Amino acid sequence: MSMFLDQVTIDVKAGSGGDGMVAFRREKYVPNGGPAGGDGGKGGSVVLVVDEGLRTLMDFRFNRHFRADPGEHGMSKSMHGRGAEDTYIKVPQGTTVRDAETGALLGDLIEHGESLVIAQGGRGGRGNTRFASPANPAPELAENGEPGQERKIELELKVLADVGLVGFPSVGKSTLLSVISSARPKIGAYHFTTLVPNLGMVHIPDGRSFVVADLPGLIEGASQGVGLGTQFLRHIERTRVILHMIDMSGMEGRDPYEDYVAINNELRTHNLRLLERPQLIVANKMDMPDAEENLKKFKEQLAKEQEDEFAEPIPVFPISGVSRKGIDALLSATADWLEVTPEFPLYEEEIDQYVVEYNFVDDEPEFTIERQPDTSWVLYGDKLEKLFKMTNFDHDETAMRFARQLRSMGVDEALRVRGAKDGDIVRIGEFEFEFVE
Repeated sequence: MSMFLDQVTIDVKAGSGGDGMVAFRREKYVPNGGPAGGDGGKGGSVVLVVDEGLRTLMDFRFNRHFRADPGEHGMSKSMHGRGAEDTYIKVPQGTTVRDAETGALLGDLIEHGESLVIAQGGRGGRGNTRFASPANPAPELAENGEPGQERKIELELKVLADVGLVGFPSVGKSTLLSVISSARPKIGAYHFTTLVPNLGMVHIPDGRSFVVADLPGLIEGASQGVGLGTQFLRHIERTRVILHMIDMSGMEGRDPYEDYVAINNELRTHNLRLLERPQLIVANKMDMPDAEENLKKFKEQLAKEQEDEFAEPIPVFPISGVSRKGIDALLSATADWLEVTPEFPLYEEEIDQYVVEYNFVDDEPEFTIERQPDTSWVLYGDKLEKLFKMTNFDHDETAMRFARQLRSMGVDEALRVRGAKDGDIVRIGEFEFEFVE
């Protein structure tokens, strides 16, 4: 089933861990105090969380970069740095999350409050207190914090309309849709034999947003199944507020009130409980000569019909789609109605069940070696670069430890096999050192 997709790609970066500290106790009467450097705090992660109040991915149009804070650095007197808070990003129900680079599915967020960590914060570096041993009781050795994960994430939302636009052809539904969803919406095209409903995102100045579907061809025997796929009916069934659009100019030689009754009969025939929904009457083309007169007559007939029903009067909004007059009031009222109208239940089969695999294991080698034209060697690789970033080169001991870690990963051996000679320059990022046989 094709659905209108609202799609956005965001950049996320988790916080790095704080650096560990090299420090020693400096207290009176304590000769050669031992190591006293604390660990760095954990960096914040970036977490998506479902908020049932959101309907669209509109908020991401203006903010696509999310960063979590880094952890605090370790301090002297063995004090640990504080861990950073996680950064939470709200998304609507039904958001599918993928890694934009690999296309791997990371999760499908459906329930209110459900959350998913999309970028893991780095762990804090260990201070020199942690490296003390009988052989080395006062190590000048500490780690830098682990870098936070950084990635591009693609969010995709299957949108079902909140508001349905009904009315005879040529009453101005498409015009209204193009005027109110001025964000030039991606318009979902549904290929049913005779129908192409259009969907638009509407964003009103006070920050609320909703999705409107223009429901053409509801008339002309649609309820008898002519050209209406059940898939499309599902969209109508989900709408919570109906905007009933009427051409008040009477230009086509039709009577506005008869049109109104005809459409409601059509809705009744559908029996989708559509008439239980709040209806707002949109009196369009009010800039035409006879419109005012017709509107007055229409309201009288409407009041007469409602006398015996003790119902609340149906609100009528005079607008002009072309000059945009009256549109703001209409949208604001529509958003108010959406807030008080209950949801109609989701279809079971609409909630696609994904099997989510979170353990994304990479079988890349730990490092790769490249020979440069100037006879130097360059080392790449995520694990290697992470070790490099976590090494604090201000202390010789830490640099030595890094050399040992490279050796245990097999870097020395691999360089030797590739023909590295004593004194060759080896680079990792900006850092360079000499290869020693």
